[in-house]
Amino acid sequence: MKAIGSGGEWWWNLPSLRRKPDRRRRGRRNTDPRGRRRGPPPEPLSSSSSESIGQSRGWPIDFPFTQAVTAASLTLTGDTIAQVRQRIVDRRLRGPEPDSKGLVPDLLMSHDWLRALRMASYGFLLYGPGSHAWYQFLDQCMPKPTFANLSTKVILNQIALGPCVIGVIFAWNNLWIGKLSELPSKYRNDALPTLLFGFRFWIPVSIINFWMVPLSARVAFMSSCAIFWNFYLSTTMSK
Repeated sequence: MKAIGSGGEWWWNLPSLRRKPDRRRRGRRNTDPRGRRRGPPPEPLSSSSSESIGQSRGWPIDFPFTQAVTAASLTLTGDTIAQVRQRIVDRRLRGPEPDSKGLVPDLLMSHDWLRALRMASYGFLLYGPGSHAWYQFLDQCMPKPTFANLSTKVILNQIALGPCVIGVIFAWNNLWIGKLSELPSKYRNDALPTLLFGFRFWIPVSIINFWMVPLSARVAFMSSCAIFWNFYLSTTMSK
């Protein structure tokens, strides 16, 4: 991304090559036809200034939104794959219904759109912005791509982000379906197996993510890998 002020503002600090006007000309220049003194002329805006607001803090305005949309799209994809797979398996076991109109119409008609919205909203509101903030925090604390920093990031990603993601998505799912009272038993039965499976999957993915992928693309990369993970989570949520 462009730095603040790039693209046209650097020359304001250069010394002028023209002769400085005298006070009389300068005074006439700063007054209107009625003799009232004008204020200082407005400084021109850089062409990229509107895109760089907040960049000094490391948070461009549209970046979290982009990552949220990306995460929502990919969590929705993972849930769709899980639902379609489950219906195909059920169709093979039980056979088509008597009033079946074909495989594709049956898949569309029996699709659980509320479940799909539940997973997409999790990606948009929670996983996308949250994981972006997490990766940015890690890069600010450990900016150098050394082996020690890489190992620390991978370990922190598993022992901090992993349990948080599992805890949040379990609570989000039970909140949507109105079964918060069953959340403790859900944690006892499914949280640890899900976390252990996540270790086997996410540790290699995290190494690639921190070692090779730039910061601006990390949420997209992790979300792409998370299609398979979301397929697994969606299947676990539906039990």
